[in-house]
Amino acid sequence: MKFKFFFLFVLIQSVGFCQSTELTFLRGKIICPIKELGEVNIFNLRSETVTNSNEIGNYSLFVKVGDTLEFKSLQIETQKIVISEADLSKPLLVTTLTPKTIDLSEVEIKDYSHINAVSLRILEKPAKKYTPAERRLRTAESFHWYSPLLIPLGGMSVDGILNAISGRKAMLQKELEIEKKERMMVKIENQFTNDYFIEKLKIPEEHVKGFLYYIVDDTKLITLINEKNKGMAEFRMSELVTTYLDIIKSTDK
Repeated sequence: MKFKFFFLFVLIQSVGFCQSTELTFLRGKIICPIKELGEVNIFNLRSETVTNSNEIGNYSLFVKVGDTLEFKSLQIETQKIVISEADLSKPLLVTTLTPKTIDLSEVEIKDYSHINAVSLRILEKPAKKYTPAERRLRTAESFHWYSPLLIPLGGMSVDGILNAISGRKAMLQKELEIEKKERMMVKIENQFTNDYFIEKLKIPEEHVKGFLYYIVDDTKLITLINEKNKGMAEFRMSELVTTYLDIIKSTDK
């Protein structure tokens, strides 16, 4: 009984520790007189991850309290900030950067679009960009702290157990699958007009969206869409539409 109480006490303490150091999705904005805000690299020195600001200076990444972010670019003075709890409570963390001042006897305009973190050998390869659903799932799966009490269980983190119990990981995986299907539907709609489905495939206008939901699960078609093989994709859709029209006829009866 005493051992169970001690284990529960340590487990609660461990969970509290994880919560105090959990990753938080930070949205930030850079303010600087330079125009090339899309070329600013933001490094998290603790996790060794990097992201880029967009053309208007917005960026996002996962951080913890105490993380140091370093802002670096050819056009700005390198600057570091330490993330506080107050920063994480803000809807948008605004950072003002100072442009570099270079005195030149002659001004020469050059294109620096080829210069990035990889060409500067800061990174070996471009940092992977995650969609919102991928970020949430990655946060649920990846932890940098492991409880020594759980070594017999394979070193699984306490948060990992809690996520498994609550079903959060399964929910996030399902959300990721839905996101992938929605992106694929947009890709199909970008390659084929609404008139194509109505006039060529003879699908009633009110059932076009339903057809997109139907074909987005067809792995053969998705492969052709990703390969941009429009001719074979049209042929595959002509095969799928026959079954789909039979389905909507049977449901309309």
